Amino acid sequence: MNSTVYLYVLDTMADWEIGYLTAELNSGRYYQKEQAASKVVTVGIEKTLVTTMGGLNIMPDITLKECVLTSADILILPGGDTWTDTIHEPVLQTAVRCIQEDIGVAAICGATMGLARTGLLDSRPHTSNDLEYLKMICPAYTGEPFYKQQPVVTDGKLITASGVAPLEFTVHVLKALDVFSSNTLDAWYNLYKTQEPKYFYELMSSIH
Repeated sequence: MNSTVYLYVLDTMADWEIGYLTAELNSGRYYQKEQAASKVVTVGIEKTLVTTMGGLNIMPDITLKECVLTSADILILPGGDTWTDTIHEPVLQTAVRCIQEDIGVAAICGATMGLARTGLLDSRPHTSNDLEYLKMICPAYTGEPFYKQQPVVTDGKLITASGVAPLEFTVHVLKALDVFSSNTLDAWYNLYKTQEPKYFYELMSSIH
């Protein structure tokens, strides 16, 4: 059963943090044999244009109220400058319900701060951009004992990542969706991380 990937889009969205991920999900170019590309659906608070940090205009496919996630799906929460604004409360509460219902949620950069404000990170392993900054932005946050000084952390169905780790974030989401073979995933990551040509050939051989 193919997963649907719901990408929350917002004004000031950090394009680069989800660029690797959306390209691989939408193209399916390195997916395991006979596995179709994922369906990527953009979700907005309203059906109005949002402008990313890079100046791209995106019209959401659906509104949050129309978004119905199942156990095979995943909700992607990209970074942005407005995650402490109350406008995002509905999607943050949706994320909390997803975790309660064993549905995947992947948050990077500012979105992790939004999740911290809900209390979701108070009792589970997670990461963010920086612990001290997280504590400053979210005074009610009590999850310091569970904070990991790592680029990305997966805990069950929840993935959290630093905004400077888009590659590692992509790897964890692709692994959660089980769409790349382990060899393909390793070669893909090593290619983009090191820029060494040998990993391109490893990547090509892994899909044939």
